[in-house]
Formats: sequence, C-alpha cells, structure tokens
Amino acid sequence: MLPTAVLREQSPPRLTQLDVRKIADVKAVAQDYRPDLVMHLAAETDVDLCELDPDHAFQTNTLGTENVALVCRLLDVPMVYISTGGVFDGSKRGPYTEFDTPNPLSVYGRSKLEGERAVQALLSRHYIFRAGWMIGSRQHDKKFVGKILKLLETQTEVKAVDDRFGTPTFTQHISENIIRVVEEERYGLYHAVNRGMTTRYAIAQTIVACLGRTDVTVLPVSSAHFPLVAPRAVSEAMVNYKLDLLGLNVMPDWQTALRDYIAARAEDGCQ
Repeated sequence: MLPTAVLREQSPPRLTQLDVRKIADVKAVAQDYRPDLVMHLAAETDVDLCELDPDHAFQTNTLGTENVALVCRLLDVPMVYISTGGVFDGSKRGPYTEFDTPNPLSVYGRSKLEGERAVQALLSRHYIFRAGWMIGSRQHDKKFVGKILKLLETQTEVKAVDDRFGTPTFTQHISENIIRVVEEERYGLYHAVNRGMTTRYAIAQTIVACLGRTDVTVLPVSSAHFPLVAPRAVSEAMVNYKLDLLGLNVMPDWQTALRDYIAARAEDGCQ
C-alpha cells in the first residue's frame, strides 16, 4: 500500500508517512495539521496485485479513501481524489465522458469506483479527477513510458501493444488543471487526461522519435503477447468533456505531454 505523504509547512518542508487504512492516524494528523484542502493521492495502483488480493485493494483504495473523506467531513474541508479510467469496461467506440456509466472489469477498477462513491456520499465539497495512463516520476518511473525509456538504454528493439487504447496523463499537466479547478471552486467529477486517444505502440514510436533514435525498431504486438492476471478493457480512453464545457481544460495533447516529460527528464540528467 502506498501511504499518503503529508507535507508540513516547515523550513525546510518535511514529509510524514501516513497509512490511510488507519482512520485514527488520518484523524490525528489532520487535526494536528488543520488543512484547508486535502489531496488524497494514496492508492494501490498495481492492477494485477489488486486482482490477486481483493481485500488489500478494497481496504486501501475504497476504505482508505472513505477514511480520508470522513476526516475531511469532520474538519469541514474539501477533498481532491484521484481516480482512474479503469472504471470503464471499454465497450464504447469513442472516448468516455463524465456522463458515461462506469462498469469496471477489474478489482482495481471496482475498488477505485467505490472510492469515488464514498467521496460523493460523504462530502458535498469534493473534486474527483479520473486520470489516464500516467506519465510521471522522473527518477523512479515504473509506468509504461518509464519502462520504455529504461529499455532503450540497452536495447534497439522494443515491443508494444497496439490493440488497447487509452489517453495519457502527464502529472505536471493534471496538477496544473487541478489547481485551476480548485481555484474556481467547481466541485464535482472530472476527467483529466491529455488530449487524444492512442495505443502504447504509438506512444513507444513517439518516444523513439523524440529521442532521435533512428537505430531503434518498435514492433507492434497484441495484448496476448504480454499475459496479465487482471482483465483490461480494450479502451480506457477518456475526454475532458466537463472541463471543455466549463472552459477549464488546460491540458495539451498527449504528444506535447510526452515531449515535455522527456525534455524535463533530460534537464534533470535522467536518461
């Protein structure tokens, strides 16, 4: 389980580890810190682990979220909750909007959806953001983009799935959009992804092109090439429909997001 990290307003700032599964601990830290807003980012995001251990998934992603929401209600503060496109079953031809009905295929998706429902039931002042395929950490990126960049350090041939569809979400861009929505106090449920529907094969091709690696071959393969424990939807693609309607969507297309991320890694001295 990934614990919540609570940032203290000290000089220099420090982090306090917090297990969201323990409501007494959540309450104690929150009452000590007295936040104006709680951003709940803790989750078990290993989809296959969730499938193998449903108790862990629901205890962390659902009950842990419920604990945070209960404490936010106690303190009368709004809450930000990060959810996932994994709440959809992939049967829709085009990208999902916030007005489509969730129907998760995996334990992970169900546990995150129940987390959404807990937040909605307990708090009138809440923000729920469904993210897509994450592009994030510069130093310890364990997601798809990070894995491809790691492979390219030693290999000139990579395989990537071309029969599953989604929308990437760069952590920097979703953070900027969350701030925009919170500043406007537009409570509710939103999709927060970079623009455009794509495959991991196309993402791998774009990474290679961004790096100028003419020596690398990217091979398309079916999802059967990488057998996994948990079922995955054919498509988790989403569109920021509500943000567009409200004029609050500041997230660029996924190709721009990928270029920005690779450029940021290079500036940090990452491969």
